[in-house]
Amino acid sequence: MTALRKSFVDLLPPLMIAVVLLFWAYGPKAVLDSPWTLMITAPSITVTVLLLELVFERHPGWRINLQEFFTDLFYVVLSATVITWTTEALAETPLRALKASLGFKTEWVLAMPWLAQVAFAIFILEFGQYWMHRLMHNVTPFWLTHAPHHHLTQLNAAKGAVGNPIELFLISLSVLALFDFDKTALFAAFNTMGVISTFAHANVRSNPPIWYSFFFTTIRHHSLHHSTDYEATRCNYGNSLILLDRIFGTYREGEASVVGQDERKRLSILEQTLFPFQPLIDRAKARRTTRADVDAPTRAVGA
Repeated sequence: MTALRKSFVDLLPPLMIAVVLLFWAYGPKAVLDSPWTLMITAPSITVTVLLLELVFERHPGWRINLQEFFTDLFYVVLSATVITWTTEALAETPLRALKASLGFKTEWVLAMPWLAQVAFAIFILEFGQYWMHRLMHNVTPFWLTHAPHHHLTQLNAAKGAVGNPIELFLISLSVLALFDFDKTALFAAFNTMGVISTFAHANVRSNPPIWYSFFFTTIRHHSLHHSTDYEATRCNYGNSLILLDRIFGTYREGEASVVGQDERKRLSILEQTLFPFQPLIDRAKARRTTRADVDAPTRAVGA
C-alpha cells in the first residue's frame, strides 16, 4: 500500500464523521425533518464500512461469511426494531413524562452552539454506556448478559449490534430524554457514534491519527477488549469515547487479531439468547439427573 493510500485509509473514520456532521448541519430541511432519515442513515453507515472491509481488509481471519452475515443481519434488525421500541416504551417515554411532571427545563442546552450540542449528547450517551459496560465486566449477573458479545470469533462492521437482547436493552439506556436538544444535533450525535463504534468493530485496515485515537475508540483499542484472555478484556470500555478510559484509568494499549472467549466457542442466536439463564438451566438439569439416579435403584427393585 502506498503512503498516500495508507494515509487516506487511516483518515476514513474522521472523514466519515465530517460527512455525517455536514449532512445533519446543512442537509435539506425536508430530508432532515423526515422520520425515515435516521432509519436510512444508520444502516447506511454499517453497509458503507462493510464494503470498505472488502477493499481494505485488516485480518483475513475476520472475513465475513454467509453464516456471520445473516446472524449479524438478525441482530441489526432486532436492535432497530424490538430493542428500540422496548427502550422507548420502558425508558424514554417515562423519562419524558417525569421531566414534564417536574417542569424540568433545559433551554440552556438549546442555547448551546449546534456542534456543542452534538458533543454534549455524545458525552451523555457515552458516559452512561461506559459505566454500564464496565459494570457488565465486573458483576456476574451483568456479565452473563454481556458475555455472548465476547464469544464473537471475528470482528466486522455489524458486530456492535450482536449480543444478548437483555444486554442490548441495558446498553441502550440513557438520560438524554431529560434534556432539550435540537433534533438534528441529537441525530448527528447518534450517527457520529455509529461511525466511531462501527469502525471500532470493523475489519478495516485503518489506523487513525493520534489526534483521533486519543479521544475516540478505534479497532486497535476494541480488538484488545475482545481478546481471548478475560482479564485483558477488562479495559477499553468506551464504545466511542476511549477518552473516558484514559480519564478513569481503564485504558490499555495493544491490539488483538484473535478474539473470543471460552476457547473461542461461537454461539448460535438461541445460545446467545439463553446464555444469561444457562446456570439456572444447568442446575435444573443436574437436579433432574440426580433425581433420576436416586430413583433408578428403586425402579430396579420394583422390577
